[in-house]
Amino acid sequence: MFRSLLVLLLTIPAHLAAHPHIFVDTGFEVILDDTGRLTHIRTTWAYDDYYSLLITSDMGLDQDYDGVLTDEELEQVTGFDMNWIEGFNGDLVAGLNGEPLALSGPSEATAEFKAGRIITTHLREVEGHPQAVGSKLSLKPYDPTYYTAYDVTLPVTVTGWNACMIENVLPQIGDDLADLQQQLSTLDPNADPEDVGLSDPGAAFATEVQVQCPSS
Repeated sequence: MFRSLLVLLLTIPAHLAAHPHIFVDTGFEVILDDTGRLTHIRTTWAYDDYYSLLITSDMGLDQDYDGVLTDEELEQVTGFDMNWIEGFNGDLVAGLNGEPLALSGPSEATAEFKAGRIITTHLREVEGHPQAVGSKLSLKPYDPTYYTAYDVTLPVTVTGWNACMIENVLPQIGDDLADLQQQLSTLDPNADPEDVGLSDPGAAFATEVQVQCPSS
C-alpha cells in the first residue's frame, strides 16, 4: 500500500522493519437505502503513530510538535492516501452471500489528527446496489503482500437499517499461521513475499467482518 512512500520506511530500525511495515486500525459504515439495498461502504483508517509521524514530517506538518494541525495542514493531509493506482482494490475484499462485490474508487475523503495519529475516511459506492437485507455481507480488509496490517478495532456500524448483526471473525491461530508469521519476520524489509513463494499472505491474517440484517 502506498509504495511511493516506501523511501520513508527505510529509516525504520532493522528490528522493526519486518513485515508488516504499516499498522492501521480499521472501521466501517455499511450504508443501506430504505429498501435494504447496499449503496455505499465508508471506511475509516487510523494509522499507527510512527507512520503518522513519517507522513506529517514528510509533508512539513506540525512543525511545532504540539500534536495539533491547523485547518490548512488538515486540508493538505486530506486525501494523501487516495491516490490509488488503476486496479487497486483499496485493500478491501467485499462479498454478498459469497459473491464478490464491485466497489467504486474513493470519494468524500476526510482526515483528522488525534493523539499523534492520522485518521482518514473515504466512501465507496457498491456497484448495482444489491439487496443486502436477508443476506450475509462480508468485508475483509487486507493488503495481499502484508506490507500493511489492518486490524478491525474501530466501530462497524450500519446506517439505514435496524437490528443488524455484526461479527468480527478473527483468523484462526495455528501452526500454519505461526510459521507464516515467522517466515515474514525474517524477510528483507524491501522484499516482496511473493518473490520468495509466499503468495497472498495478507489474506491469512485478515479479519472478516460479517454483517447480516434481518428482513423484519
